Amino acid sequence: MRLNALPLIIAPLLMSPLLVNAATLSVCTEASPDGFDVVQYNSLTTTNASADVLMNRLVDYNATSAKLTPSLAESWQVSDDGLSYTFKLRSDVSFHTTDYFKPTRKLNADDVLFSFQRMLDDDHPWHKVAQSGYPHAQSMQLPQLVKSIEAPDAHTVRFNLTHPDATFLATLSMGFASIYSAEYADQLLKAGTPDALNKQPIGTGPFIFKRFQKDAVVRYDANPAYFAGKPAVDKLIYAITPDANVRLQKLRRNECQITLSPKPLDVQAVVDDSSISVVKTAAFMTAFVGINTEHPPLDKPEVRQAINLAFDKTSYLKAVFEDSAEAANGPYPPNTWSYAKDLPGYKYDPQAARKLLADAGLQTPLKTTIWTRPSGSLLNPNPKLGAQLLQADLAKIGIQAEIKVIEWGELIRRAKAGEHDLLFMGWAGDNGDPDNFLTPQFSCASVKSGLNFARYCDAKLDKLISDGKTATTQAQRSDIYQQAQQIIQQQALWLPLAHPTAFALTRSNVSGYEVSPFGRQDFAKVTIAK
Repeated sequence: MRLNALPLIIAPLLMSPLLVNAATLSVCTEASPDGFDVVQYNSLTTTNASADVLMNRLVDYNATSAKLTPSLAESWQVSDDGLSYTFKLRSDVSFHTTDYFKPTRKLNADDVLFSFQRMLDDDHPWHKVAQSGYPHAQSMQLPQLVKSIEAPDAHTVRFNLTHPDATFLATLSMGFASIYSAEYADQLLKAGTPDALNKQPIGTGPFIFKRFQKDAVVRYDANPAYFAGKPAVDKLIYAITPDANVRLQKLRRNECQITLSPKPLDVQAVVDDSSISVVKTAAFMTAFVGINTEHPPLDKPEVRQAINLAFDKTSYLKAVFEDSAEAANGPYPPNTWSYAKDLPGYKYDPQAARKLLADAGLQTPLKTTIWTRPSGSLLNPNPKLGAQLLQADLAKIGIQAEIKVIEWGELIRRAKAGEHDLLFMGWAGDNGDPDNFLTPQFSCASVKSGLNFARYCDAKLDKLISDGKTATTQAQRSDIYQQAQQIIQQQALWLPLAHPTAFALTRSNVSGYEVSPFGRQDFAKVTIAK
């Protein structure tokens, strides 16, 4: 699918310092979005370029207070039996006005119905537009959870569930739960151009989409009719810059006022630079190597356990993260309320790894592949070095691993199809709930949607994940999730790597920008002093 592109000759001009002023915010990002119809994708890069700046959801999650807050819904009620959620919509929300769409009405219940029914109803005229499906809705099992959605009036929406689910409200704060314009969708369907939704998005958010040139730039204008108030900057530019060194150079030259995913060494390099500020927070994220349990010899638990024993994680953290991350022992960051702190983990022990393979009757050398991305990110600052370190450690125990460097968009697409063996990957919890790691990454439904990179479906683990969502107290849920963590570690479904510190670098005259522990982006309150 080809996306709207600016003429190549224009791209350098967009980045010229002469065009950057107090009304323009340029952000150096590390990769292109997959598209702008966020429900079709699962990468954080795509969420940042679509849901975070163009759209809104019924509710938001405030990471500081750890509470859900109103957004497009000004209030909500939950029935005593937990089976009905009723939302009252704001009456003053306008969809974006662009060259390709001019709304004739404010947001209403029809837009909410469309946004969810297209994902949940196989017979909906928009359902098959997403040829690869709806990964988040499918992995979160929303089609099985949501019995029906109804609109008692134009500003009321009611979700009726098949069973209580403690995660439902938090799920609605995730990027894929963004609300689309039903009127715009009807216009596209009548014109026979539904794919345009992925190229020319319409939302209610703080910024309005203008143009996209793959691997170069995304341009947005401030939304003057934004219900939460017009952003302080008039224009937002995503300068797509895969090389972290180049991102830092652009920041120094004031071609970007914010740069995302700096390398740990870059953070250290600007500590004494008065023109640059460091913004950071503990990330609610886990870097890991996904182990495809469907591919021999990785289908044998002994091989997966040996991989965990063979990897020198301490050396990896020092070399790749420059000690800016905490070693991971499982899927959860330590600040998760159900974190199993007493799990034994796999200590670096190549001798034990070799013995494990021998006792299992496995003859070496075993062969596999390691997939990684070409450019660095918060969860993988130095992809090439990390892959080489893993390759070297595996060779010491008789596992020959070929490194394959694959462009980010293709890597995600092929990994969701289960083509990988060992996959350097990361996961960011969207909403603070522990289930946001388990259901997408380890449920049977998520094997089908492609987010379960371990490709592991186990009835006992799947039941624990389901039980955790229906339990009535946090203590009960925590106990269930700790049991789930034990299975995940015993089966060695991941090689857990790190829980990073999330950094961003800004020009010193930038204020109002905060780093989200979930990797989300909010530029609506950012100001640039002259």
